[in-house]
Amino acid sequence: MIQQGQQTKMEQVYQYLTGTKFRQRVEAVVEKFNDMREDLDKERKFMGRQWAKRETQILSVIESTVGMVGDLQGIAGKAMPEFPSLDRPLLESSTEPERKAS
Repeated sequence: MIQQGQQTKMEQVYQYLTGTKFRQRVEAVVEKFNDMREDLDKERKFMGRQWAKRETQILSVIESTVGMVGDLQGIAGKAMPEFPSLDRPLLESSTEPERKAS
């Protein structure tokens, strides 16, 4: 009796796995994964553009600040205080792209 029940369950599982309902369910899962991948790719592209825009804005502000300080140093001469944070090597290192460790 138990073997007959197991055989019936095995037949049901086989019929399910070879039927259209199982195929439709797997296709639905794959479709949702593909949708999620497309959304993630779109979000990655959008964020990349936003980060590039923000980086350009930051560099523009730094360059404007350095230019303004240079103008004021030209007017005030040595009376103008030094700004170590605006040293050229510091600015150049802040504009280099980040490097990933290998």
